[in-house]
Amino acid sequence: MADPAKTFAPNSIAHFEVAGPDPAALQEFYRRVFDWRIDEQGPGYSLVFTPEGTPDGAVVEASSPSLTVGIVVPDVSAAVDAAGRAGGAVLMEPTDNGWVTKAQVTDPAGNVVTLIEG
Repeated sequence: MADPAKTFAPNSIAHFEVAGPDPAALQEFYRRVFDWRIDEQGPGYSLVFTPEGTPDGAVVEASSPSLTVGIVVPDVSAAVDAAGRAGGAVLMEPTDNGWVTKAQVTDPAGNVVTLIEG
């Protein structure tokens, strides 16, 4: 998730997750193509560090490929409500995971967006 030591402007992209069934191949791809540093955290999850001043992310093991962005919002509950009113759907209600409070919504096309309170 977004690094709590970093400061992000409200409504800015602060994190991303690249998911797929072969995390080792994804790690190698992003390491070789972009020279990003990959730090394995445990089975199926690695932190990804991009150049200074850009959002960091993660490689996540999942049954199907996806790319999800995390956007910092001042009030995650209000952002979830706004997403619903704007034609999106709630996938995950606001949840405190011990690092951040986050939620997941879809936009009207079904793209997943993670909302991170910060």
